[in-house]
Amino acid sequence: MASVATLFLKPSFPSHPFPKTHKPHLSFNLKYPTPLLSNKEKWKNKKKQLRISCGLIEPDGGKLVELVVEEPLRDEKRREAMSVPLIKLSRIDLEWVHVISEGWASPLRGFMKEAEFLQTLHFNSLRLEDGSVVNMSLPIVLAIDDSQKQRIGGSSKVALVGSDEKPVAILSNIEIYKHNKEERIARTWGTTAPGLPYVEQAITNAGNWLIGGDLEVIEPIKYNDGLDQYRLSPAELRKEFQRRNADAVFAFQLRNPVHNGHALLMNDTRRRLLEMGYKNPVLLLHPLGGYTKADDVPLSWRMKQHEKVLEEGVLNPETTVVAIFPSPMHYAGPTEVQWHAKSRINAGANFYIVGRDPAGMSHPVEKRDLYDADHGKKVLSMAPGLERLNILPFRVAAYDKKQMKMDFFDPSRPQDFLFISGTKMRTLAKNRENPPDGFMCPGGWKILVEYYDSLALPKRNELREAVPA
Repeated sequence: MASVATLFLKPSFPSHPFPKTHKPHLSFNLKYPTPLLSNKEKWKNKKKQLRISCGLIEPDGGKLVELVVEEPLRDEKRREAMSVPLIKLSRIDLEWVHVISEGWASPLRGFMKEAEFLQTLHFNSLRLEDGSVVNMSLPIVLAIDDSQKQRIGGSSKVALVGSDEKPVAILSNIEIYKHNKEERIARTWGTTAPGLPYVEQAITNAGNWLIGGDLEVIEPIKYNDGLDQYRLSPAELRKEFQRRNADAVFAFQLRNPVHNGHALLMNDTRRRLLEMGYKNPVLLLHPLGGYTKADDVPLSWRMKQHEKVLEEGVLNPETTVVAIFPSPMHYAGPTEVQWHAKSRINAGANFYIVGRDPAGMSHPVEKRDLYDADHGKKVLSMAPGLERLNILPFRVAAYDKKQMKMDFFDPSRPQDFLFISGTKMRTLAKNRENPPDGFMCPGGWKILVEYYDSLALPKRNELREAVPA
């Protein structure tokens, strides 16, 4: 893994200071083919391209929220934490503390109070004091039970502690309100069907109360799993983009291994941004690093696979920044994809790639998709608070049997394309069968096979799973 870590330290472009203020970026609609233009219209477009801003996009609210206590004050905060009621954090709660503390949810400054919670549920946004609106589609809340509520009593502060009982943060100016689970689930997922992964993991057995307040995190959140060097905060990512002299940043969110169809989307995005007039667009390859469901490939294996993608030149290491996004995954389709886009604004991205059915999943009970495959990208194009972000929707990529590579699907010759779903990919890897040449880089596929081998070691004598058609 060290070889990928060096990518962050190896200068590929001379460093130049960037303006501290962000000028509005032009929004380009890439959904439809460019029409034929007159010479006058071409010149107008040329002038627009010349006005493209080179500054990084401003974070939501105009200033990046950073809630980690300065080092000289940490011992004092630890002592203060031991003098107030304690709340023990689950692993997912800790991931949300991480998210809030680094400013991914800017301008949010702590776990949501009731007014913020209601705005998020009903409007997918927050209205700021100056009347402006920022996107906020997922409730970021902390649940407590009746006994914890009773222990807190009239205290205005609580300490949040980890699994080792050590203080992680202090929550001040607290507000406790009812946790209406059914409404939260229905409005976030659009269904209350049993079997929703995040609901089962984090909501069903959670307490009947929510506690919000202002967060002070005693020290940066670390997991000591060998991957902390990839967990770059929004502030650190902005510095890296500046060091690389990026005049555009385009983000790609994923929770799966990178195949050549993903790479096609990312490389084609860079090509199109260069055609627009940008000089050095930089890719933020940003795998999700928080909670994922049990059948997803674990983060450590995905990072090994991403390393091979860079080593084998499928993506250019000079124009790619690999970092881990610390958020838990909800699998909430069009509601969640807004969160994925909004958080990347705070990291400095002004372009966001969206593919088919982002953040979607199968219905937990019925044999169908839970969300319409096109609704994620449609919602992003009109979501309140995301107007500054340029959304880049793309056609579906599939395996072209004639060209023996991943390519954009051509509806005029559908018989030439093979759709390799995530389920089919996983089954091939489990069975140690190779996908078609050109589907994934060889080193990346080898990592995926090794992962499934590690799961199947005690089961070598069992019959192999059938590969889905």
